[in-house]
Amino acid sequence: MNRQELEMIGLLGYGENVLISRKASFYAPGKITLGDHVRIDDFCILSGDITIGSHVHISAYSALYGQCGVIMEDYTGLSPRCIVFSAMDDFSGEYLVGPMVDEGKRNLTGGPVLIKKYSQICAGSIVFPGIVVGEGAVVGAMSMVNRNLKAWTIYAGIPVKEIKVRHTIPETTNG
Repeated sequence: MNRQELEMIGLLGYGENVLISRKASFYAPGKITLGDHVRIDDFCILSGDITIGSHVHISAYSALYGQCGVIMEDYTGLSPRCIVFSAMDDFSGEYLVGPMVDEGKRNLTGGPVLIKKYSQICAGSIVFPGIVVGEGAVVGAMSMVNRNLKAWTIYAGIPVKEIKVRHTIPETTNG
């Protein structure tokens, strides 16, 4: 996608060296901000209130649903087929579900998702609403993140369990 095409999306803001596949989809792009050096691959969906930092890669078939807000800080990433939810329907049977149902008949719950810098969510993982992924945390493939994650720790499983501590990455001074 060239600069003119990027402008036509109608994003709230975007930085330099932003690479977006023409096959990516944006819903409510006026609520989406992208930093510098961001790449968004084929068949990704970004919807709602989303802030993406710099040096971020969102791999193919991933989705960010930001009804209650999603923030991905610098040097973070989503491997293929990840889903980040900031809101969910109540499936108890007491309410109807789905975006085409009147709000008064739904019970939507959620909260902002914060993926702190240097974190990675690996292939096929799901992040639930209201989660904080600590700085430098890594989520193994095919995991379900239903609780906050500590910094510099590796997690995996359904639901995620702590696997081991991860080495920290020294801050770079040249950006």
